[in-house]
Amino acid sequence: MKCPYCGFAQDRVVDSRESKEADSIRRRRECERCNKRFTTYERIDEIPYMVVKKDGRREKFDRQKVLAGLLHSCEKRKVSTGQLQQIVDAIESFVVDSPERERSTSEVGELIMDQLKAIDTVAYIRFASVYRDFKDVREFKAELEELLSGRDAKKGSRAQG
Repeated sequence: MKCPYCGFAQDRVVDSRESKEADSIRRRRECERCNKRFTTYERIDEIPYMVVKKDGRREKFDRQKVLAGLLHSCEKRKVSTGQLQQIVDAIESFVVDSPERERSTSEVGELIMDQLKAIDTVAYIRFASVYRDFKDVREFKAELEELLSGRDAKKGSRAQG
């Protein structure tokens, strides 16, 4: 917390009290450079983080919904719960780090697919087939071919290196 008088970033808390409405905490602080006292208020962040759906609707970000989609995609695959938790944590951080407090579901979905592709390609294809709403086998085949051509390109670059 910066001192409003001298701008120094080091202070100590002299006193803390809950507000009468119990919706905030009042803290008396003392600057360690100029020794002047000032008051800060700490409140719970009540504005939810949102995702914007393809049709423009907004919905609260839900960690459990992301985890459920991942669990479904990784069913009977050798993907640990720790790996899934890391993906969910990364997605949540991505949403929370948004300056507007919202992200599009397309951004979230692409990030999930990037993470899954690195861990398990079958789980990635399963997730992509639902997320991208493949209409027929041709779309599914095109995604598989793109995945395989990317893998072949990586093998070729390793062989040359």
